[in-house]
Amino acid sequence: MTDHFNFTDIIGAAHLSYQNIIMYAAAFTFFYLAIKKHYEPLLLIPIGFGILLANIPPIIIHGEPIYFIDVNNPTSAMYYIYFGVLKGIYPPLIFLGIGAMTDFSPLISNPRLMLLGAAAQFGIFITFIGALAFGFIPRDAGAIAIIGGADGPTAIFLSSMLAPDLLAPIAIAAYSYMALVPVIQPPIIRLLTTRKERLIRMPKPREVSKFEKMIFPVAVCLVACIIAPGAAILLGLLTFGNLLKESGVTERLGRTARTAFVDIVTILIGLSVGASASSQTFLTRQSLLIFTLGAFSFMIATASGLIFAKLMNLVSKNKINPLMGAAGVSAVPDAARVAQMEATREDPTNFILHHAMGPNVAGVIGSAIAAGVLWAVLG
Repeated sequence: MTDHFNFTDIIGAAHLSYQNIIMYAAAFTFFYLAIKKHYEPLLLIPIGFGILLANIPPIIIHGEPIYFIDVNNPTSAMYYIYFGVLKGIYPPLIFLGIGAMTDFSPLISNPRLMLLGAAAQFGIFITFIGALAFGFIPRDAGAIAIIGGADGPTAIFLSSMLAPDLLAPIAIAAYSYMALVPVIQPPIIRLLTTRKERLIRMPKPREVSKFEKMIFPVAVCLVACIIAPGAAILLGLLTFGNLLKESGVTERLGRTARTAFVDIVTILIGLSVGASASSQTFLTRQSLLIFTLGAFSFMIATASGLIFAKLMNLVSKNKINPLMGAAGVSAVPDAARVAQMEATREDPTNFILHHAMGPNVAGVIGSAIAAGVLWAVLG
């Protein structure tokens, strides 16, 4: 006797659910933010398209649903693309590209800005406590908390090590809040700073020598990785990429790392992260809590950076613009751009972008160290 064949079993439209429609709406929201608002288009467009693919309805074979885009199914090609996310391969490669395109001069010329990058990580540890209070186990809470670093690759890396089952909502929350930096930060900045403070002009930075630019990434790698060995792979490739840029003898490698190489990895990480967001795994109470805690973490990170900058001004003769504290959030370079935008909003001739890149880069280093500490303690 042969099995009864139902033609509708192999028509995806017959199995379309309202959950799929919700995820399509999320994907189109990403497209809107990327294309219309220009919020992180290099990330949001691949992630949004991955979400579309992840929510293609299944067909039914012998009563079982078969998904052709499934990051958990070895018969799907997306399984192998997603492997680089699941095993934490893509984030260090992204850091390599970031290092090759980053100028550490603002941080080298004014090292105290490193403190602002560290202060902005305070939100990570506050959110860790909050996640525990909501009932998450310590490993999951640590992975959720790192969203406050506003660093997508770091969030992916740590969640792949501590909470791979929560990787999709954590990664998408982290990249979403990175993209929404120009929306989230300005109200917090205006609430916690006065117009007089936002008008503070930063002194002209000193000239940084070629030798300093070369020795800085090596010194940061050694010191930071000795303090937090768990951050070695992220900070190691960040500083390696920067040395390729600054050494003067590996320009071809540095140019490749900051262009074609990082572009390829960005496509792979964005598409595969989006493809992990199927309605079955994403539309859960846990995901909603993760997005809520992530937003809280990001706001606390911004506020802590601003408040610490104001405290520094109480004990320092050389005042700094508190907007530097908001730039300590490691969304590079968007947090620095928001600081510049808020400064010129008060005074169109006040240019602080170069200075703001100092704490912005310090924030990248700080979030990687925080991830290394959490991995060492909770892993």
